[in-house]
Amino acid sequence: MVTATKKKSAMPKDVLVVLLFLLGLWVCSVTASVSYDSRAITINGQRRILISGSIHYPRSSPEMWPDLIQKAKEGGLDVIQTYVFWNGHEPSPGKYYFEGNYDLVKFIKLVKQAGLYAHLRIGPYVCAEWNFGGFPVWLKYIPGINFRTDNGPFKAEMQKFTTKIVNMMKAEGLFESQGGPIILSQIENEYGPMEYELGAPGKAYSNWAAKMAVGLGTGVPWVMCKQDDAPDPVINTCNGFYCDYFSPNKPYKPKMWTEAWTGWFTEFGGAVPYRPAEDLAFSVARFIQKGGSFINYYMYHGGTNFGRTAGGPFIATSYDYDAPIDEYGLIRQPKWGHLKDLHRAIKLCEPALVSAAPTVMPLGNYQEAHVFKSKSGACAAFLANYNQRSFAKVAFGNMHYNLPPWSVSILPDCKNTVYNTARLGAQSARMKMTPVPMHGGFSWQAYSEETSAEGDHTFTMVGLLEQINTTRDVTDYLWYSTDVHINPNEGFLKSGKYPVLTVLSAGHALHIFVNGDYQTGTAYGSLESPKLTFSQGVKMRAGINKISLLSIAVGLPNVGPHFETWNAGILGPVTLNGLNEGRRDLSWQKWTYKIGLNGEALSLHSLSGSSSVEWTQGSFVSLCLIDQPLMWYKTMFNALAGNTPLALDIDMGSMGKGQVWINGQSVGRYWPAYKSSGDCGFCNYAGTYNEKKCLSNCGEASQRWYHVPRSWLNPTGNLLVVFEEWGGDPNGISLVRREVDSVCADIYEWQPTLMNYMMQASGKVDKPLRPKVHLQCGPGQKISSIKFASFGTPEGACGGYRQGSCHAFHSYDAFNRLCVGQNWCSVTVAPEMFGGDPCPNVMKKLAVEAVCS
Repeated sequence: MVTATKKKSAMPKDVLVVLLFLLGLWVCSVTASVSYDSRAITINGQRRILISGSIHYPRSSPEMWPDLIQKAKEGGLDVIQTYVFWNGHEPSPGKYYFEGNYDLVKFIKLVKQAGLYAHLRIGPYVCAEWNFGGFPVWLKYIPGINFRTDNGPFKAEMQKFTTKIVNMMKAEGLFESQGGPIILSQIENEYGPMEYELGAPGKAYSNWAAKMAVGLGTGVPWVMCKQDDAPDPVINTCNGFYCDYFSPNKPYKPKMWTEAWTGWFTEFGGAVPYRPAEDLAFSVARFIQKGGSFINYYMYHGGTNFGRTAGGPFIATSYDYDAPIDEYGLIRQPKWGHLKDLHRAIKLCEPALVSAAPTVMPLGNYQEAHVFKSKSGACAAFLANYNQRSFAKVAFGNMHYNLPPWSVSILPDCKNTVYNTARLGAQSARMKMTPVPMHGGFSWQAYSEETSAEGDHTFTMVGLLEQINTTRDVTDYLWYSTDVHINPNEGFLKSGKYPVLTVLSAGHALHIFVNGDYQTGTAYGSLESPKLTFSQGVKMRAGINKISLLSIAVGLPNVGPHFETWNAGILGPVTLNGLNEGRRDLSWQKWTYKIGLNGEALSLHSLSGSSSVEWTQGSFVSLCLIDQPLMWYKTMFNALAGNTPLALDIDMGSMGKGQVWINGQSVGRYWPAYKSSGDCGFCNYAGTYNEKKCLSNCGEASQRWYHVPRSWLNPTGNLLVVFEEWGGDPNGISLVRREVDSVCADIYEWQPTLMNYMMQASGKVDKPLRPKVHLQCGPGQKISSIKFASFGTPEGACGGYRQGSCHAFHSYDAFNRLCVGQNWCSVTVAPEMFGGDPCPNVMKKLAVEAVCS
């Protein structure tokens, strides 16, 4: 344990009083309900191997929270981890918001009600692909401020907010030292790389942050992630796809992994990353076998970047993250089930794991064993095969074990294998989007947005203004308009060769209008390169021409040194080439500006605001007002037929780019016209993973479907509003639900299972039992048919199985008898279930795919 010692000496009375006070603090520290040592976090005197998962409260609705937390508990989690989102809680200085999906206290209390612990990552910098890294934009405009360094104005604001959160938690009795669920807190976030770059000011700041946090007296340990020199008593922790290599900076601190990345975020214009369940399980088992005692999945439920909360820029609205619980709150199989089995296997090993460091034994060139033993006789072993291509047969103890490539086998008694990271015992599930029948469908109305900086609330300045400083991020949109005089003698008026307008912008997207006409002028950047250049011939006439540029932000930066200084918008130069004079620089002319759109000022996304203007209705919308830029569309719809599904989406595949609202609440930004790039070839789970390794959606929209929480809908009179920037067809918009299409299982006939081990350990059976295949459709669904079944040597994967050279001809019979018509079923993987052994002396497996409807 982390303790202190007291030396004996004769002291003056006042010094003695101080020492007695310090002694009292020492007693409190060693008797605290949460402490740590080199092996693990200790709660109420018991060392624990803790399994945690990140669920961010603002990325789902309060109505979803209980189900998400319960599914996390059923998945084997002990702890729920969340960031605290400063910009959501303090939208303006000193004015706080803790309601709706920002009700942090309610979220933590639900964690407690579920019987789980909480890890509160206050930060208050969070990164998290969240707008401005979680900082409120007003923070940027405090005089003399510099973010995340030894800067007085920043430290004052950071301390004030951190203290606010800690005091809120104390007032509700939510720290474990008060009987609450919070066992850990985090100050700052991934600061190590920043400190390295900033040098001495960064070091001074991290020391100050640690001292400030500990001084708040939470009664639970604090951590700093990706911070190699975290000052005592703060624990430094690891983030990454793999953290087995990591060691804390002091020998008396536990080995903790605060972010085990379950996948990766989606960016507009990028393919969608996913991470195989086998590799994720391998990374976790490898971390535990090397002495790790705390693991947190980032994310366990990713959720949705509602409204304008996505950062980046260019981070998509979906924050699914290929997490065990998907964006809609549905279990993702096989990842959720495979990890659940892993957690149960680890827990069986816990008495040995927390007792002493492992003994490492080589088993081959790429194989080794990690053996844990306790003084009471508990023994657990992890057998690893790091070879990416080949199976390995190894001798351990008095037995031989066959290890698949890139895998770890777990033996909770140092004899019997209960789990292997490369062997999926859980079912797989293929999902589909199904149209939702509605009463009456959609009937669209349209309203045209202005195509220049006109109307109220405009202002004129000489030169080009930076966008963020001008809009203060109250909107994505900033108009830049200027007049250009064209002499009737200009040569291009006779030749028909239009002058070239060149616009340089710091990002992120741009539309160009000349004399109110859209000049097919659109340019946009990317996450990797947000800056952009537009250069194209534009049609102009003699006399005064109005050039209007609509600059569009796609989220503020969330990471990087001094990201508060990063720019957006049209910084120039803006030039016109091909005139008689050659090149004319428009950058330092008078420009008229307008912050936001007319439709935003009118609140057209709300029920009251949408009634304040006259909308074009009926067939004219379909004939004339589709595929036009800067269009508002609205429709009303009544209750959905039948029960409202849990996983509801808006299919925006027919649209270009813009924003969408349901009943006044912002679903978020959409951009299906930005097609993704990348290599979506075959993905082998084996071998080191990175975010570019396994991709989907190549050549398609990065995100087509947009999550609508069920609680946002009314029984009648639902308002759907869309603002389309580029041009799209709203008639293609529909409501869909995400549900299971088919479920698959792929399991060997003698594959070890946890249930088998438990039955043998309890004495209920005296020999190994054959495993069972478990199939389950989604809520309200039943298994309608068996698409494929083969006991023998089937090949392929879920959705593409095929028979191998060995096949039991009655493979379908058991599933047709036991499963069709049921929501779930189980079938024993034994030859007698399928008409006998089709190929004796051959290791067989069962592959099955069942259709759900």
